[in-house]
Amino acid sequence: MTATDYAIDVAGVTKKFGDKTVVNAIALQVRRGEIYGFLGPNGSGKTTFIRMLCGLLTPDAGAGTCLGYDVRTQQRDIRAHVGYMTQRFSYYEDLSIRENLDFIARLYDVPDRPAAVERSLERLGLQNRSRQLAGQLSGGWKQRLALAACLIHTPQLLLLDEPTAGVDPKARREFWDEIHQLAADGLTVLITTHYMDEAERCHRLAYLAYGHLLARGTVDDVVAAARLTTWSVTGPHLHAVAAALRGRDGVEQLVPFGKTLHVSGRDAAKLDAAIAAVRDAQHEWSRIRSGLEDVFISLMDRAEDNFK
Repeated sequence: MTATDYAIDVAGVTKKFGDKTVVNAIALQVRRGEIYGFLGPNGSGKTTFIRMLCGLLTPDAGAGTCLGYDVRTQQRDIRAHVGYMTQRFSYYEDLSIRENLDFIARLYDVPDRPAAVERSLERLGLQNRSRQLAGQLSGGWKQRLALAACLIHTPQLLLLDEPTAGVDPKARREFWDEIHQLAADGLTVLITTHYMDEAERCHRLAYLAYGHLLARGTVDDVVAAARLTTWSVTGPHLHAVAAALRGRDGVEQLVPFGKTLHVSGRDAAKLDAAIAAVRDAQHEWSRIRSGLEDVFISLMDRAEDNFK
């Protein structure tokens, strides 16, 4: 692929605050029209990285482009072509939906502003609530307003920082349907999330932990690269099974999923031996494909917190 095929193409991107390296030599390429999931624990540097991409922070080291503009020297140009949705609702709660959108359109000097506001209201289904104050909206409707505001200047790239946190499942599904439609229309999306079902809806993923990029690729790529073996066990008193397995050689994680317990480790032979030592007729054991959540918990457990 050529450089023009990438909306984001950076290498060695680093950011320090004091003596702490928050983002450490990250390289990332995101294709145009792609939905790219950015995952990792709280405090892993995801938001800092996004702010460097959209021109709000300058990297201490590294280089690259966002939408063809240099991330170190052309930040104003980047900001003009990017829509950035922050973790917290950041619009005026004492203004109506329409007034908020009109204000954002003014900031971006959007041509034919009234028509642009109407298109945004229509696209996100906000017409009937256009005069409602933003502060009176539920989480799902605030999310729609925030997305409409991000799109009003017709950006080429959306940077979405945990946009569905605290939103009900129906609103999350509707939001993702809209994101996939936007991507089908050619918009590039980089989105951070803690929800595994959302991660699986991305075309490709990257996993960041404490400033380090630990995994990237499609869902299948990430799962395969982890080389994690997982067993599923069902039956009575799973807490006792977990207690018997905890600390045994080869057992790296024990994660309950409702009435099922997942037992995982990277050394398949040691894991099998540990399971054989506690296996009984009361429980049903089956070796399963490791899921994204199994993989990400494993990655998180192995990552070193850079703020300790």
